[in-house]
Amino acid sequence: MSHESQKTSAPWPKRLIRLAVLGYFVLFALLVVATGFLRGFFTPPASQPIAFPHTVHADKLGLACDFCHSGVEQEASAGAPALSLCLSCHNSIATDRPEIKKLLEYERRGEPVRWERLHALPSFIHFTHQRHIQAKLTCDACHGAVEQMAEVRRVRSLDMGWCVSCHREKGASRDCATCHK
Repeated sequence: MSHESQKTSAPWPKRLIRLAVLGYFVLFALLVVATGFLRGFFTPPASQPIAFPHTVHADKLGLACDFCHSGVEQEASAGAPALSLCLSCHNSIATDRPEIKKLLEYERRGEPVRWERLHALPSFIHFTHQRHIQAKLTCDACHGAVEQMAEVRRVRSLDMGWCVSCHREKGASRDCATCHK
């Protein structure tokens, strides 16, 4: 084999190796993104300490979301209702039902109900409901038709791509500093 033929064939294996390494990195990145995306949609509902029927309170009784989630306009998190709010009705309504008995037991022990948060965002995201409410977005835009859910679950991924798509569609800011602080 001549010296010249070795020069022309040598770069190809290096290029193939670089392409293979790049391909593995791309495949790994896609798997990470897909896993996060699927986890947002297929994560089983968190086990709540009390089975709360949104179908009764939000749908049948027509209570507005902010009746229970009063922090929605002031806080980053809408929050869960204080036990005292639940008991403002349930000290005298449906007190014989098992889930209401659990509420009453929390009150007897002087403990708050520790609800599992379903719609948490990463700590590096600055999110306020207030801007979204001012933009006239309804709760179901991000949370789905909660009033029809027997057990509340995440129905949107709430990942960056999903949020950016909504911002693009609504003409909202897509400047990184809007959400990343």
